[in-house]
Amino acid sequence: MRLHATIDRVTDRIRERSTESRTAYLAKIARLAEDGPRRAHLSCGNQAHAYAAMPDKQDLATTRKPNIGIVTAYNDMLSAHQPYEHFPDLIRKAAHAAGATAQVAGGVPAMCDGVTQGRPGMELSLFSRDVIALASGVALSHDVFDAAMYLGVCDKIVPGLIIAAATFGHIPAVFVPAGPMPSGLPNDEKSRIRQQFATGEVGREALMAAEMASYHAPGTCTFYGTANTNQMLMEFMGLHLPGSSFVNPNTPLREALTTAAVQRAAAITRLGNEYLPAGEVLDERAFVNGIVGLMATGGSTNLVLHLPAMARAAGVILDLEDFHDLSENVPLMARVYPNGLADVNHFHAAGGLGFMIGQLLEAGLLHEDVRTIAGGGLEQYVTEPKLQNGRVEWVAGARETLNDKILRPARDPFAATGGLKQLAGNLGRGVIKVSAVAPERHVIEAPARIFADQEEVKAAFKAGEFNQDTIVVVRFQGPSANGMPELHSLTPTLAVLQDRGLRVALVTDGRMSGASGKVPAAIHISPEAANGGPLARLRDGDILRLDAPAGTLDCLTDGFDTREPARHDSAASSEGLGRELFAAFRAHVSAATEGAAVVV
Repeated sequence: MRLHATIDRVTDRIRERSTESRTAYLAKIARLAEDGPRRAHLSCGNQAHAYAAMPDKQDLATTRKPNIGIVTAYNDMLSAHQPYEHFPDLIRKAAHAAGATAQVAGGVPAMCDGVTQGRPGMELSLFSRDVIALASGVALSHDVFDAAMYLGVCDKIVPGLIIAAATFGHIPAVFVPAGPMPSGLPNDEKSRIRQQFATGEVGREALMAAEMASYHAPGTCTFYGTANTNQMLMEFMGLHLPGSSFVNPNTPLREALTTAAVQRAAAITRLGNEYLPAGEVLDERAFVNGIVGLMATGGSTNLVLHLPAMARAAGVILDLEDFHDLSENVPLMARVYPNGLADVNHFHAAGGLGFMIGQLLEAGLLHEDVRTIAGGGLEQYVTEPKLQNGRVEWVAGARETLNDKILRPARDPFAATGGLKQLAGNLGRGVIKVSAVAPERHVIEAPARIFADQEEVKAAFKAGEFNQDTIVVVRFQGPSANGMPELHSLTPTLAVLQDRGLRVALVTDGRMSGASGKVPAAIHISPEAANGGPLARLRDGDILRLDAPAGTLDCLTDGFDTREPARHDSAASSEGLGRELFAAFRAHVSAATEGAAVVV
């Protein structure tokens, strides 16, 4: 199928915008690749240190077998990462069978946003992405690896690992998923009980029981938030093996897929005939494919922050207009909670990513001619893995949806567009995701209530202060102010107000969770208030208009832009729970529109 004109145009625009930076990047990784296997250039003493604890040290010292570095985000605070505990043993065993060796190069931190939601620790969450990239850089700096395998799933972990993989772009990179937990309490039931708790209809015991029934086993949380959006992204960008993203943990197929990933990592080093440096996979076409996947699945708005940062590490420059233009032309093909009732296990069973990629390729909405770790183009990702005699075999994937309430073909989608809109106006520039917002709520005009943090909003709610249509403005939540925490704990409060018949919306220079949905939310507003952005000039009662179809966000009150901006009091977010360690990050972070990045 011929490539869709918009996909072609946006890709060309990104390529032209990135000419200088991408050219310099490719020259850098070419220079690093010229020397061949890196460890061959180490002194005997250097090598002896690197191999001292390895049972196959003679192979490392005397042969040209590829050596695979494992960068792991294992911890058992994250259910999604707990399965990684035993992956290094499996990888070492599989590497030996494939004529290679493998070592854990290093571990990276991985925090659980589900634990820190609404807590001070959430102010470290976004910056943890950059810490992960830095820690991965330390792990790979030993310069003894011919390929790298990255073990990570959740919100900031995969983007941080991608930044590292791009920085070490001369080394082949294989990303290895762990899979989602089995389905538990339905997500809509969990949400209902959260709203009942917010209004006092049920107590903490009922809330706790619901949460424990929802988050109940090893594996990724089953709603379609940032973690599962990351997994989709790795498949659309050709860094996972086909069909591997949503296979449950601790199953024979999951183990076989990990073994197959090791085999591919060993095959694509410079020592063989299929050398595939990560930097050549991570080109502008791969990032366009990732954005298309984000829109077609109704994925997390957090990726609007992460993808520009990831791309810049590979010399590719993305802009909000790229997301907007692709969203306008990519159909919404999936309904997974919070955009529907199904979870990712149901989505996978209905045909999953293989069906979706096939449909989008037929519609000309994806670049097929990309490089992938599977060894070919994106057409290979229309297949699905099956276990045959203990080994993975890829067979033709679903050609028809098995449940059209969850997954639909591109010709008959849930919506004609991906539902992500760029917003611009006299309040700045940001985004809104409307795929789960009722159409009658796409335009909200109402008086503003101004808050400095989400706890103030919840206190006003409990005091009964919201009794008219309101646009809630939560400012001083940007990366420079306090690290840009998610404001997900506002979701039940705002949803209750909306269910009471009020027209409400959120405007913020902060983030919402990838699991937020039905309340209209203009997020990532830039310039942020702490840097003198327009939100800092708003007052209670100003009339605001959020118009998603028109892509505008404005204050309609005359003269607001001539006021002195309110000043940010940083004392509350400058210390405690490690926040003092991140002062340099807050001082040097880029704008949200550029990825809110520190290291790229």
